[in-house]
Amino acid sequence: MSRRTDHTDPESLENFLRPIISQFGCDLEAAEVTPIGKKRLLRVLVDRDGGINLDDVAEVTRAISKALDADEVMGNGAYTLEVSSPGVDRPLTLPRHWRRNVSRLVEVTLVAGGKVTGRIKSATDEAAELDVKGRPRTIAYADVTKAKIQIEFNRPAGNDEPAPDATADGTVEEN
Repeated sequence: MSRRTDHTDPESLENFLRPIISQFGCDLEAAEVTPIGKKRLLRVLVDRDGGINLDDVAEVTRAISKALDADEVMGNGAYTLEVSSPGVDRPLTLPRHWRRNVSRLVEVTLVAGGKVTGRIKSATDEAAELDVKGRPRTIAYADVTKAKIQIEFNRPAGNDEPAPDATADGTVEEN
């Protein structure tokens, strides 16, 4: 059994990256090193409540790059750093994933068999409350085999951002 000389095993890498990423109020969702020819690709996925934008990704990328260069965590070999946020096709595996997707449509495959499709109304550390065809249904995460957000091209309005002219109470002022 050969031992790595750098710290690119998943656990060491995540332990190194997590405090850097958390400085920006973000969570480390995944980190993996993939060989590509003579180089390596370090792919880091970050997210946070309320979402993450390109400026946030750029800040996190600069901080990770600086820390990797200073600590030589990646060893002497050439590598490419790629930092991004998870796409909507990411499976919901942690309570925070459910919380970050409140108001979205999700398809859930249950441990007992069968599938449930509904809109996430709320999420706790143990379960999510879904609206399934107008009826509430609580799904415990322990009962879920797989859960994925469904892409909606005609998603109901009012689920993401308030209108640009909206006041704090949600009313819109017209001129």
